[in-house]
Amino acid sequence: MAKYHVYGIGNALVDMEYEVNVSDLEALGIDKGVMTLVDEDHQLKIMDHLAAHPHQRSSGGSAANSIIAVSQFGGASFYSCKVAADELGHFYMKDLLDGGVDTNHHTEKEQGHTGRCVVLVTPDSDRTLCTFLGISGELSTKELIEEALRDSQYFYTEGYLVTSDAARCASIKAKCIAESAGVKTAISLSDPNMVKFFKAGLLEMIGSGVDLLFANEDEAKGMAGAEELHNVVDYLKTISQEFVITRGPKGALIWDGQTLIDIDPVKVEAVDTVGAGDMFAGAFLYGLSQGWDRRRAGNLAAAAAAKLVTSLGPRIPAVETQAILKRFV
Repeated sequence: MAKYHVYGIGNALVDMEYEVNVSDLEALGIDKGVMTLVDEDHQLKIMDHLAAHPHQRSSGGSAANSIIAVSQFGGASFYSCKVAADELGHFYMKDLLDGGVDTNHHTEKEQGHTGRCVVLVTPDSDRTLCTFLGISGELSTKELIEEALRDSQYFYTEGYLVTSDAARCASIKAKCIAESAGVKTAISLSDPNMVKFFKAGLLEMIGSGVDLLFANEDEAKGMAGAEELHNVVDYLKTISQEFVITRGPKGALIWDGQTLIDIDPVKVEAVDTVGAGDMFAGAFLYGLSQGWDRRRAGNLAAAAAAKLVTSLGPRIPAVETQAILKRFV
């Protein structure tokens, strides 16, 4: 039996989450609803503009949110990332460990700045991300813990790593290690902008194909270069054995390798959609790691994502994930 249910690799970003109005985005010249990479000076100017807005912080990054969700449901998880030897870096590692996630916290931390993500939530529950990668942009094969990766059921990586040559290479190397050890591989496309501007790099990360791919509807359409859902499905079948297309209030669509499975939405009043896809992926991976069928895992994931969007932040307390889990066991 594998020691870890899921081994993840991704950016280590401390999320700084603010509630704003669309006028704030317009004043800052920020594209709504997507992730934009910014330099530190630009991000600090954004934070200065929002100085009067209260905010909360937590360890984040797309794959990190999913890996923490696996742990909260009761799975064993490992996360490889890169933080600096600064206050935010120590905060990040402590938050991971407190969340029950094992990590490469013993690897040497360099001087620099831990990555930050300013999350701007508008009244329509949409989220806009302005990310300064900091030292996370230097994530490389040095952060991989091969022994842990080989002793896992699933390897999971985020599409955001495509923006860094070193991180993209680390993800590709980790996938090769996983495949050689018989570990199943999974990837999230992460964001429409990653597909729009870095499709070739994502295909390089996918390589000859993955076992499982996660995408929202916009990301899936962009990757396929198609608008009709049946064409999107046909394309995704060529790069992944199985896949999940999350569709927000329309639920989700799962291809299990043989059949398309519709997952009904759980109707809620959304407050903040930050991390909904991450939670879905984490819950779904947890279900698969426990031997559940795809419909059961998908229903758990839909319920967890629906609960997440009813409050601010990319995560919910572990006691709430456990309460959701009890409805499915």
